[in-house]
Amino acid sequence: MGGTKVALRLEHDDLSIRESSFRWAEPDGTDAITSGGATRDLELLARHIGELCEPGRLTGVGVALPATLDATGTVTAWPGRPGWTGVDLRGALSALFGEAEVRCADDGDLAALAEAHEAGCPDLLYLGVGTGIGGGIVLNGRPVPGVGRGSCEVGHLIVDRDGPLCDCGRRGCVQAAASGPATLRRAARRRGEEVAFTALREAVRGGERWAVAALRESGRALATAVAGVCELVRPSLVLIGGGFAAAMPELVAMVAERTTALERPGHPLPPVRAATLGGLSSLHGAVLLARGVPD
Repeated sequence: MGGTKVALRLEHDDLSIRESSFRWAEPDGTDAITSGGATRDLELLARHIGELCEPGRLTGVGVALPATLDATGTVTAWPGRPGWTGVDLRGALSALFGEAEVRCADDGDLAALAEAHEAGCPDLLYLGVGTGIGGGIVLNGRPVPGVGRGSCEVGHLIVDRDGPLCDCGRRGCVQAAASGPATLRRAARRRGEEVAFTALREAVRGGERWAVAALRESGRALATAVAGVCELVRPSLVLIGGGFAAAMPELVAMVAERTTALERPGHPLPPVRAATLGGLSSLHGAVLLARGVPD
């Protein structure tokens, strides 16, 4: 469940798979400050789930989402869907899915878990670069800090104390410096006019200096975050994914190059590579959660 889109995947014991997706309705002024938007969203979610499967026959449900939940399963913050704040999400999903166990976790943590399984690597750092920056850490095959223990907010590592203002209210978070929108804003300043995503992608591929420089600055911010995390937890591999990174393969090479430059003598940092599941990593992580992984 994302801020603008929901992806669904149903896996049967006979290995058959069904998938679907839909976009949330745009919130109006009222929905942005009340639970009315959440009520409408839940009705839409229920309809699409009903079209995909029979909820009463499910044996497990995993949900990946960027919202922050408290210990009772109530949404305490979801910048992308502010109308959900205060909604008893756990209760709403339990009512929707009946007796099936429903487990929820941060989308970045689950993306990291899925990528670790796909790569066969039990110790991994994942960064998802898109509208924001999410990510997670997997150590010994388990997400850190762990399902139900809060999320790994890699995107809010401060990489520049005098950097741009982040949505969280602080300055210099890697999300504010290296997300897709942040890169586009930097490109616009260098070019002197607004830059659309497709224009930036083509300009980077064409080697235009303003575009390459804008993307390289994002790569430097990401590498700074990578180096800091790796000094603490020592993963074997770093993977960069997310929609923006998938469409800008040059970014991963820039992060890898800068990460190598940040190594201390005698302390090599792990290799940096592109993630393999693309925009579906969180969805695959949700399925793992439904199947009882990482228990």
